[in-house]
Amino acid sequence: GGGRCPIVDTWWQTETGAHMIAPLPAVTALKPGSCTQPLPGIMADVVDESGTVIDDPQQGGYLVIKKPWPSMLRTVWNNDQRYVDTYWSMFKGQYYLAGDSAHKDTDGMFWIMGRIDDVLNVSGHRLGTMEIESALVAHERVAEAAVVGRPHDVKGEAIVAYVICKGDRPVGDEAVGLVKTLRAWVQKEIGPIAKPDTIRFADGLPKTRSGKIMRRLLKTIARGEEITSDTSTLENEAVIAQLQGNL
Repeated sequence: GGGRCPIVDTWWQTETGAHMIAPLPAVTALKPGSCTQPLPGIMADVVDESGTVIDDPQQGGYLVIKKPWPSMLRTVWNNDQRYVDTYWSMFKGQYYLAGDSAHKDTDGMFWIMGRIDDVLNVSGHRLGTMEIESALVAHERVAEAAVVGRPHDVKGEAIVAYVICKGDRPVGDEAVGLVKTLRAWVQKEIGPIAKPDTIRFADGLPKTRSGKIMRRLLKTIARGEEITSDTSTLENEAVIAQLQGNL
């Protein structure tokens, strides 16, 4: 913002009809990466599978809205049951399920970890892929990163990171050294449980023409499976061949 305009994080959805968790100008203290606190009248919280509020700042859970709000989605067109199943069934109508995972720090600030279906279960620990990606891109050598999981016989899921570096893609001994550096970096930033099991370097990530990362393709590649899903919206098919070659 050039020292004039703060850059803020917010949380909301098309379904919510308005911003739900966001800082109030000149009122809320900012923390880079946090969407801060619910706006007045919004009863947001983080709960576990049973609906119990999570107070441990080191533990993530399900982001929920506990009370109605004026602009809330009330149904899905011609499909009331889908609306109930998607947003209300998990907690039996008690809470609105946003579909995102989050955690609160000691100041009560909300940190979004990613979509529920992008949360990895590593040795019983729930880790958001976005959290690991953020740690990776905080390193001076990393321009972009995407993290997915693959099945692991012991841990449940193993962490696979695809990394785009600033400058040329590392190969050989340089790549081996950078893998060690980045694994140690993630351990320092998050903890040893979040260290990627595998880090693969590439010149780009598979994205749609609108710039959205196609995570389903990354998951398929990480598992060593054949890509059978539609790739017609893929911006650059050469990236797939490179990633498959790396594996």
